[in-house]
Amino acid sequence: MAADEYGLEAFVSDVRRIMSQPLDEPSLLAQVAPLARRAALASGWRSEVNYIADPQLGFGTTLLHAEADHSLFVVADCWLAGRGVNAHDHGTWAVVVGVDGREKNIHWQRVDDGTQAGYAELRKVREETLAEGDVLTMPTGAIHSVLNETANTTLSFHVYGRHLNHTGRSQFDPEKKVEKPFIIETQQSG
Repeated sequence: MAADEYGLEAFVSDVRRIMSQPLDEPSLLAQVAPLARRAALASGWRSEVNYIADPQLGFGTTLLHAEADHSLFVVADCWLAGRGVNAHDHGTWAVVVGVDGREKNIHWQRVDDGTQAGYAELRKVREETLAEGDVLTMPTGAIHSVLNETANTTLSFHVYGRHLNHTGRSQFDPEKKVEKPFIIETQQSG
C-alpha cells in the first residue's frame, strides 16, 4: 500500500466519527460517500478472494469490517457474469462504489402499504449503471436490484449503517409480489 493511500482502517475510523455526530441521514450519506469512494479506489483492501462467488447465488460477499455492536458493516460484493440479485432493501442506509466492471442497479418503489406479511407490490422507478468510481447512496428503505450484464465478474465496495443480517431486511420478487427475509453469508477477506 502506498504511503498516501487511504486505507480501510482510516476509512472505518472516519465513518465512526461521522456516525457519532447528530446528523440526519442525508447529511451522513453526503459525508460518507466521498470517503467510501476514496477507500474503494485504494488497492490495499483488494485481493483475489473478493472475486469468489457462490455459483448458485451468482454473487459473493467478502467481509472487510464489522463492528461488534453491528453498527457499521463494510463488504466487497462480486457479481458473476450475467447474474445479479433480486430486488431487496437493506434495513439501513447504504453507500456503494463501483470498483471493477459495470453493474446495473434497478431502483424500485414499494406501492402497497406493507401490512400484509409476505406480500409486496413494487414499481420500477429507474435504472442506473455503476462503473469504477461511481457512487450510489441509498437511504434506509430504498429498494434496488443489481444485474451484471457484462461477460466478466464485477466488484463493488459496500458500506452500511448496520450489519445486514441484523436489520430485518427483505428480498422481493416483483413479478410474484412476494417479500421474504434476506440473510447473506460472508467470507473473510484475505
